[in-house]
Amino acid sequence: MTGLTHLDASGSANMVDVTDKPVTARTARAAGMVLMRPETLRLIREGDAKKGDVIGTARLAGIMAAKRTHDLIPLCHPLLLAKVHVECEADDTLPGLRIVAEVKVQGPTGVEMEALTAVSVACLTVYDMVKAVDRGMRIEGIRLLAKDGGRSGTFRADELTGSQA
Repeated sequence: MTGLTHLDASGSANMVDVTDKPVTARTARAAGMVLMRPETLRLIREGDAKKGDVIGTARLAGIMAAKRTHDLIPLCHPLLLAKVHVECEADDTLPGLRIVAEVKVQGPTGVEMEALTAVSVACLTVYDMVKAVDRGMRIEGIRLLAKDGGRSGTFRADELTGSQA
C-alpha cells in the first residue's frame, strides 16, 4: 500500500476518482455481535419484545443502511448494489445475536463500507428494540470478514484476530 487513497497531494480529504477503474464484480462480508443477558435473548427468540420482530427488523434495517452508506460516510461513492443479505443468528454461547452481512455490486469500487454499515445498523437496531429490558447489551466485534474483486484482489480475515490471513 502506497498511501491513503482519500487524501490528495496536499493532505486534504477527497473522494477517490474511480472514472478509469474497470467495472468488476465485487463482494464484501462483515460481521458483528450483540451480547445480552440470556433472558433478553429468550425474549427475542420467543417474539415477545414489545417493539415487535427484533431479528426481522434488524435484518431490514441492515439492508436499508447498506443502500444509504454514501449518505452516512462522507467519501463513499453511491453504488447501485446488486445484493444485500443480512443474517441474524441467535447464539446461546454468547449469549446474543451474531450478525453477518454480504453485499455485492458490479462496479468500479468495493462494497466493504456497505457491508460494515449494514452490520453496524443491524446491531444498533437490536439494541434499540430491546434496550428497555437490557441496557447493558454490548455491540462488539464489528469487522470485515472478506472481500473479493477489484485491483487489491481477495482479502480473508483471520477469525480470531480480524487481521488478514
